[in-house]
Amino acid sequence: MSKLKPHKGKLGILTPGMGAVATTFIAGVIAVRKGLGQPIGSLTQMDRIRLGKRTDNRNPKVKNFVPLAPLKDIVFGGWDIFPENVYEAAIHANVLDKTLLNEMKKELKKIKPMKAVFDRKYVKKLDGKYIKKGKTKMELAEKLMKDMKDFKKSNKCDRLVVVWCGSTEVYIKDSDVHSSLKKFEKGLRNNSKLIAPSMIYAYAALKMGVPFANGAPNLSCDIPALLELAKKTQTPICGKDFKTGQTLMKTILAPGLKARSIGISGWFSTNILGNRDGEVLDDPDSFKTKEVSKLSVLDQILKPKENPELYKDLYHKVRINYYPPHGDNKEGWDNIDIRGWLDYPMQIKIDFLCRDSILAAPIVLDLALFMDLAKRANMSGIQEWLSFYFKSPQTKKGLDPMHDIFKQKIKLQNTLRHMKGESLITHLGLDYYDEKK
Repeated sequence: MSKLKPHKGKLGILTPGMGAVATTFIAGVIAVRKGLGQPIGSLTQMDRIRLGKRTDNRNPKVKNFVPLAPLKDIVFGGWDIFPENVYEAAIHANVLDKTLLNEMKKELKKIKPMKAVFDRKYVKKLDGKYIKKGKTKMELAEKLMKDMKDFKKSNKCDRLVVVWCGSTEVYIKDSDVHSSLKKFEKGLRNNSKLIAPSMIYAYAALKMGVPFANGAPNLSCDIPALLELAKKTQTPICGKDFKTGQTLMKTILAPGLKARSIGISGWFSTNILGNRDGEVLDDPDSFKTKEVSKLSVLDQILKPKENPELYKDLYHKVRINYYPPHGDNKEGWDNIDIRGWLDYPMQIKIDFLCRDSILAAPIVLDLALFMDLAKRANMSGIQEWLSFYFKSPQTKKGLDPMHDIFKQKIKLQNTLRHMKGESLITHLGLDYYDEKK
């Protein structure tokens, strides 16, 4: 590991998409800075990390262990298809209480989106007019790069990070235009239909050497061409799809059932939500992108082919239903049919009434701070140690993603220890036996 550069100056966090998730994140960070709330759910702010032997009693907070950018040094910006400032967008999203938002009204009104790169062919349920014009997709990418340069200069930022908080696009398969940087750039100039807006944002960020995290299930930066660019510009990337509600519960519960060798016959999941995400996912083509992301979780954790006695005939179904009255308050229902000793059947029922953007906001913060840290540690390409935050973690070619949240947490913490030259924790307990010798 090369020397970890310290934090200095300001960090600009840019979000393509300034709807419910982004405004909840921005308003939340400002609320914490003003002492109006706690950053609950954020590992970078709340979590502690063990160092050395248990008997050493070294358990600093993560933010005091690695040189993360402090909240006071963060500057916010982004793009959206609607011109509302963050205060107006947050009121419209109806996630945070208006009384709380009014205490930050002055700061939030100053944060205004830049015109977005958007094409309704890729998100059929939305239709915004606050969008960039360009003859080619390459021209649009160049305009995004100019936005980043101008934002960095006008806000006197030392560094930038981009975290995608936009909508789920229609399902796109990896194809020839994505196979190399040369072909991808040709596709940008020729307006290839297989290059979606999220890919244009990712390309622009990576071309500028700006870390890019993908919070949606879109293919986005998960293609050979952009991995090639990330390596070329020595830039970190990660994704896909913030792990918030129902999938969060799966990655907690499924490893526990597997750990006890409990059989699972079926897992039926359905969601109802009424925010912009729910409206977008009401389109079958966008839902297909999300479905692929959500369905992969159980297969990787349980590995039915390796454990046929327990999971061979597992039936896994996922549904998402748009239900406007719920707004951002997503409800996830799970019915799990399990099998115990001598194949006796049992059931688990889960009704998770969560707030989607409340769970996503701390993820945006952590990813921005960790990706900035990775850039200063000269860690380029896919950051698998950040799989902890995603439904469908991006991995190197030929490797299956790790979905077990407990293993993901160990990998994340060991990466931080490695950055600082601390011993990795294996939980073998050898320190105890060494002391007895």
